[in-house]
Amino acid sequence: MLQFPNCKINLGLYITSKRDDGYHDLETIFYPLNCADALEIIRSEKLHFQTAGIEIPGDLEQNLILKAYSLLKKMYHQIQAIDIFLLKKIPLGAGLGGGSSNAAFMLKMLNDFFELKLSKNELENYALQLGSDCPFFIENKTALAKGRGEQLWPIELNLSAYHFVIIKPPIHISTSWAFSQIKPCSQRKPLIEIIAQPINTWENELVNDFEAPIMKSYPEIAIIKNRLKECGAIYNSMSGSGSAVFGIFEENQDLKKMQALFPEYFVYVQ
Repeated sequence: MLQFPNCKINLGLYITSKRDDGYHDLETIFYPLNCADALEIIRSEKLHFQTAGIEIPGDLEQNLILKAYSLLKKMYHQIQAIDIFLLKKIPLGAGLGGGSSNAAFMLKMLNDFFELKLSKNELENYALQLGSDCPFFIENKTALAKGRGEQLWPIELNLSAYHFVIIKPPIHISTSWAFSQIKPCSQRKPLIEIIAQPINTWENELVNDFEAPIMKSYPEIAIIKNRLKECGAIYNSMSGSGSAVFGIFEENQDLKKMQALFPEYFVYVQ
């Protein structure tokens, strides 16, 4: 079985409060894009996990794909040993949800492959045990997210007439540090109202709270944003807590041109 776990971007991101459990409440809109990894599973005599593409640092045993496998295997005896192959194309530490997408897709694939007959809600509950934004990738449709990112409301937002560019510099941003830079604020115009406006009004209203402190510490990210705007982006923003920046364009963008403008960075054009 072969699937293509895709990434997401954040259209606006408010940090609204800090919770007693140490997490933060947020408000954001998750929007899926086609930039994707490839994930394949086949029956095997013993569990084996292999990766290619972008190097994944650290202990592979801690990868969310294997955690997803272990989570369901403890609960369902039908699950047997498999070979898992991941071709990693979504950059890590980008705010694009690549690891969360891998985990959610593995849950869905195991559900189908071993005929577990789990419902969407059951899959989302398992996904939440793996990460706050993992549940989004179960349904994988545009959604308003609140809480830690697990409270999801599907919304209608069709941006298929536009084109997207993602730029990811070789910068790693600590998520815990990024949250420590934010002063939560709950009294703001709801994101759902902002995205109902014409897209050319988003620039001054559709805000990612992480941007200001992160761009202050990493001015390279601000340069990327400015360069995308100079190229004609009608809206651009950092995704999540970075370090990827995306731009939305009315005109299709040439991949080679973008690669020439950002020669040292990951570049994706849709």
